[in-house]
Amino acid sequence: MKLSRPAFITCAAAIAAVYVVLTLVFAPISYGEVQVRISESLTILPFFTPAAVPGLFIGCLIANITGGAIIWDIIFGSVATLIGAIGTYKLRNNRWLVPLPPIISNTIIVPLVLRFGYGVILPIPLLMLFIAIGEIISCYVLGEILLTLLARYRGRIFSNRSGEAK
Repeated sequence: MKLSRPAFITCAAAIAAVYVVLTLVFAPISYGEVQVRISESLTILPFFTPAAVPGLFIGCLIANITGGAIIWDIIFGSVATLIGAIGTYKLRNNRWLVPLPPIISNTIIVPLVLRFGYGVILPIPLLMLFIAIGEIISCYVLGEILLTLLARYRGRIFSNRSGEAK
């Protein structure tokens, strides 16, 4: 059995809402050339459900809009999260690789937005290093903690329906 359409939409919306709230609550460290976006820890959720993919994309899009980002950040920053979420879903059979796609996509895309969109004068390799460190903290450290906790309670939180990690 697959998730019903209403259940899929509800799950995606809930994930989007949590992403937005976490980004805005931790706004001082969620934006800029040195950032640890706590909400990026949620990018492990496609390990559990495909509904997380659109949820993370929409959450990032809304967080960037409400956070005052420029149009290039709204578009490309959200696409970086979407690419990461899709990659995470595709790697859901190996829990240790799950955090890699968002780290890689954000490390490549966000520094370019910072440099060419915001005019940050730091060298792109240095911006990539800063973003990579923040993403590793968010996705590998916090994300793995979240993944471990959710996996422990999987039966209570996520059903074993087709299309979800088993």
